[in-house]
This record gives sequence, structure tokens and C-alpha cells, in this order.
Amino acid sequence: MDALPRSIHIGMKVFDSHHHAIGKVRDFKLAENATDPDLPPAEYDKSTDTTVNPVAETVSNIFGRESLPDAVRSRMLTEGYIEIDTAGLFTGDRYALPEHIASANGDEVMLNVDKDELIKRPN
Repeated sequence: MDALPRSIHIGMKVFDSHHHAIGKVRDFKLAENATDPDLPPAEYDKSTDTTVNPVAETVSNIFGRESLPDAVRSRMLTEGYIEIDTAGLFTGDRYALPEHIASANGDEVMLNVDKDELIKRPN
């Protein structure tokens, strides 16, 4: 998918490409231009941003400034993402980009990748 489906909501069950339940949607961020689906994704250029971007700061606080490459962080800001509260005692939460989502219907999100291919939240 090019953007998060508008049907995404907190609490949806998330399944990997093998149809294994991996957790639930804890939080999500729609694309910056989610209000107008006819617009292409916005480009975020931190070199020209002279103000504090609260979303950028939130993503930096989640991952730490050194935890993610700038390209991944920028994609998360512009394309959106879902935060997955993964099931299991020793599993870290994961983040899925729109390209990882095969479908979202009712209370289920189906991914087109395995859980290990998702962005892992650092501890």
C-alpha cells in the first residue's frame, strides 16, 4: 500500500504474512497529507525546517536520534506507520510502514511480511 488505510484503528489484531497473530495496533500515524488522498506523499527536508516538528520529535523520542537511518525516519513521517504491541514476553514492539500492509478490514490488519521484517522498537 502507498498509504495507511483509513480503516486503521487502535486495538486491531495484526497478522503476519503467514497468518500468525503478532499483536495489536497500539498507535498509528497517518501520512502528512492524509486529508487529501489525491496528493502525493509530502517530502520532509529537515535541512530547511527551521521550526520544531512535533511529529519528528515524537519519532525521534520513540527511536532515539541514532536508532534509525534518516531515510527510514523520514518515510515514517511522510508515509505514516502503525505501532504494533507484539504478543509475547520477550518480543519487542514493531512498526509497520504502509508497504508492509496487505489489507485492513474490520478489526484485522494483514501484513505481507513476517514479523522479523518489521522495524523493531529499541528497548
